[in-house]
Amino acid sequence: MRKGPTPYDEAPSRAFWSRSVARDFDAAELLAPDVRLVTGKDRIVSAGSCFAANVVPYLERAGLTYLRIEAPHPLLNAPPDSFGYGRFSAAYGNIYTVRQMLQLLRRARRVWKPAEAWWEDEGIFIDPFRPGLQFRARSKAEFEALTRCHLDSVRLAFKKATVFVFTLGLTEAWTSAEDGAVYPACPGTIGGSFDPARHVFHNFTVAETIADLTAVIAELRTINRKLRTILTVSPVPLVATAGGGHVLEATVYSKAVLRAAAGEVARAHESVSYFPAYEIVTGPQAPSDFFQPDRRNVSQAALDAVMAAFLAHADGVADSPVSAATSSPARERLLSQAIAAAECEEEMADPYARRSPAPEEAQPAVSRLLSRIRRAVPRRSGT
Repeated sequence: MRKGPTPYDEAPSRAFWSRSVARDFDAAELLAPDVRLVTGKDRIVSAGSCFAANVVPYLERAGLTYLRIEAPHPLLNAPPDSFGYGRFSAAYGNIYTVRQMLQLLRRARRVWKPAEAWWEDEGIFIDPFRPGLQFRARSKAEFEALTRCHLDSVRLAFKKATVFVFTLGLTEAWTSAEDGAVYPACPGTIGGSFDPARHVFHNFTVAETIADLTAVIAELRTINRKLRTILTVSPVPLVATAGGGHVLEATVYSKAVLRAAAGEVARAHESVSYFPAYEIVTGPQAPSDFFQPDRRNVSQAALDAVMAAFLAHADGVADSPVSAATSSPARERLLSQAIAAAECEEEMADPYARRSPAPEEAQPAVSRLLSRIRRAVPRRSGT
């Protein structure tokens, strides 16, 4: 028998499973009604795993300002890029781990430089941190000039932005044994060559991820003290694990670590909030068609649901921006396949995976100043 009132008596319906999940589920109610993530006056930058790139068209369709600082030079004639370097605010491509993001910011601020800054292959210089770039420098001087312009673009993007959306993807990483530099993919899968003496596997813990996220916020505040950060967790499972266990168990570990760390950091910092994209797609209330038949690739319906909830907490957006009718059939196919393997360096870890062709619209991400750099850096004979 009850003995007086309890804290649950006045709780809203969203606090009860039977009223808000078992029936009448509304993804927008995962956030409090008064939460406003973005407004029409914001300038947004984003980074993260493959899933992160697919929210950008929704933001732009809603009339929000997505900053694109590092666009391909219009005179550059290079093969299409398959790894998303042209889909973010600067040409950093997919950023899978928090440590990778932290190191990018420190490189952009010129306070850290990796020991293994490039890989050379028959006179071609490959960026270990952007190994999928189709355009590659033909001299060390050219490589360094392009890298400087890229890092300047990264710093400028965060300096101009008012909101940073950071999607956390993985905890597993391949790192440099010398200085801990984190690569977006295992060396040798896309560029360079794997050397077990120089390249080591690491699976980040909750404590490490919280420490790295806290350091990321500190770096961002150094660049732009007014920047607000929205953390999300990608619902896309690992394509493969190097930890020795089953990939499903490794996926659950990775997502649990990232979700716990994101919540901890969001609670600790007033300028940081968490958006539950992961819960919308993977929760028990989610319909089965939120994943493609491979149970890894997220569907168009899932993307629509995530972004409808996000934009429900945005001010000054276009009416009904999340609608299949607003997209062409080609765009719909691209979005439904956008998290497929061809877009992600991570997918290259599975040599047996069937890969879809890269979207034709993707372009190699190189500095807008490329033509000026070409004139300033003489081309070496035979390189």
